[in-house]
Amino acid sequence: MLIEFARNAMGLHEAEHAEESPAASVLLVAPLTCSVSETTNMFKLTQGTKVSAIYGKEEIAEQYGICNYGLNSEYASLLEQAGMRIAGVDGNGEIRIMELDGHPFFIGTLYQPERSAFKKITHPLVKAFLHAAGGKQYIKERQAAEIS
Repeated sequence: MLIEFARNAMGLHEAEHAEESPAASVLLVAPLTCSVSETTNMFKLTQGTKVSAIYGKEEIAEQYGICNYGLNSEYASLLEQAGMRIAGVDGNGEIRIMELDGHPFFIGTLYQPERSAFKKITHPLVKAFLHAAGGKQYIKERQAAEIS
């Protein structure tokens, strides 16, 4: 998400992922200082963001899948100047959730909301995405099915 935004909205055509292009001149996505693969972590959400409104709370616990790469913090301020907003950080203050101001649903997380399906739970971000995409009827039908 961030690489595509950097390339297409910011003109940083050299933006790359360190795993795929380790010698690139703009490593927007770089190795994390420690692996967070298969861990559950706490995240502090930024007040006034779409993400905090979706969750309705200030802190959340979420699970990572296989995860060893994240945003290179050197580019955080450039992304923010271009309209990306920090929507959440981990316990060390590292950026883990970003969203695009003024967009109905342009949200990216380093953790994996889809993993909630393993517990037969429809994740709040998945519900919000469906709602933003015009799936209000689908959400109503799913909620009715969950009740019955």
